Amino acid sequence: MKGKCAIWFIFMLLCMLFLAACSGDGGAKTDKVEEESGGASEEGTKGEKEATANEEQVLVFGRGGDSVSLDFASVSDGESLRVTENIYESLLDYDKESFEVVPGLAHDWEVSDDGLRYTFFLEEGVTFHDGTPFNAEAVKVNFERWADPEHTYAFADEGYAYPLYGSMFGGYKGDDAHNIKEINIMNDYEVEFVLNAPQGPFLQNMAMSYFAMTSPTALEKYGSTINENPVGTGPFKFVSWSKNDQIVLEKNANYHKEGLPKLDQIIFEVIPENSARLIALRSGEVDIIDGINPDDAASIESEEGLDLYVRGENNIGFLGMNVEKEPLNDKLVRQAINYAVDTDAIVEALYAGYATTAANLIPPNYLGYNDELEPYAHDVEQAKELLAEAGYADGFEMDLWVMPVSRPYMPDPETVAEIVQSNLQEIGITTNIVREEWAPYLEKTGKGEQDLYLLGWSGSNGDPDYFFDSLLHGDSIGGENRSFFQNDEVDKLIDQAGAEIDQDKRAALYKQVQTILHEEVPGVNIVHSTPLVAAKNKVKNFIPHPSTSDPLEEVEIATE
Repeated sequence: MKGKCAIWFIFMLLCMLFLAACSGDGGAKTDKVEEESGGASEEGTKGEKEATANEEQVLVFGRGGDSVSLDFASVSDGESLRVTENIYESLLDYDKESFEVVPGLAHDWEVSDDGLRYTFFLEEGVTFHDGTPFNAEAVKVNFERWADPEHTYAFADEGYAYPLYGSMFGGYKGDDAHNIKEINIMNDYEVEFVLNAPQGPFLQNMAMSYFAMTSPTALEKYGSTINENPVGTGPFKFVSWSKNDQIVLEKNANYHKEGLPKLDQIIFEVIPENSARLIALRSGEVDIIDGINPDDAASIESEEGLDLYVRGENNIGFLGMNVEKEPLNDKLVRQAINYAVDTDAIVEALYAGYATTAANLIPPNYLGYNDELEPYAHDVEQAKELLAEAGYADGFEMDLWVMPVSRPYMPDPETVAEIVQSNLQEIGITTNIVREEWAPYLEKTGKGEQDLYLLGWSGSNGDPDYFFDSLLHGDSIGGENRSFFQNDEVDKLIDQAGAEIDQDKRAALYKQVQTILHEEVPGVNIVHSTPLVAAKNKVKNFIPHPSTSDPLEEVEIATE
């Protein structure tokens, strides 16, 4: 392409149109700088993107919402992790189609007989995107910034917090339950983690996207703006971010895995409406989309030129309750709401067979799933009786917060909210639907401004601890526990299960947790979905991961 540009430059007086086309090459990368300063037109951006896509290996990924942050450990939303998965890498990784732990930036590891020492042997010759060497010191810096609110790179004064670190490793530096006792640098490419107690899912946790490596040089350079200036070791480098529009990544030419990545550029484009994303796919504006309305699955599957992908069942969509607010602090009211909400009707109406009604927080294929428990039946009379017993025979009024974006576990949250609203009206509960943009929605529900709220959770490590500890442990209040639910017995069982190495014993403990939650009901478990992805059939080697964070380094665009 550069050779063509040189020729056109020589003859530019005769070939002005070709010169204009050539100067547009480079696509969104060049245009984004102008756009952010107010210089580029929408038409110019689209034309440039189409020209680039035709001539380079460019993948345009249409998604329902924007990322909240590109500092992965400080957030938990799937839209952020979808992007950071391709910029950063963790010490360990997961198999392409499952949560089986495989090597990542560490090519091997050893575990002591007592389960308290984990030694990781690091890949040599790996560099961050800014040229900083990846080594044991970088590992130590990253983990210590998450663990210690006083660390130079924790940026706590700027509002940063790392809730998943606290959930997965028992707290933070100085907390009695914090399980990482020390991190020892044995040499440049060998690092040892010493634990205070054995931890069943430790290796599973180490492979999570939340605990990937950021360049220490970048942390020093960008400070608290690291969330908009990500620098990892992964297959793609950050180029630009136009909020609520698109994020652009480009190929890491110095990637340590030979022959990868195959794509030159990835553009993550925000298209909020499911139907609009499908139209964009069919028109060729984008190459791949998620958040498919299940009702569209059959037509996509039969349509020439499109491929339909189905992820494994690995999530929960729920109606959460802020149990600190009256009358939701009364178990009888919470049970009444569970009887009132017709979860079977929601699943039947909105998922076209790509889901099951949820009885428990964790999916049925997870360790310790309690199959003796059934979903609450839709029983209006029973719900009314419980409300009367609680002293609310005449009902009451409260807010119902609804997500503004389609999520894998809930492709159509607006309709779910309407069904829930109608169901609750039948028993005398009036709900006022509240809508917020995605980032404020997560922030405000985390602070407890809501009464009822729709949300969900996709498994990131294949372990039940990620669901129970993150969403319902008392220590996670102020983080992902947006129900503000705390039960001493539940906390004790979750802690015991997390510290247990024997998987059968862990399973038994988690079954006890589910039995208690089925009685206490801090929310309504609605659905476990099998999320859908659609792509142009020119997109090759795409494998949808159950975590919904898809590694794209092996994806390529077939040339015609």
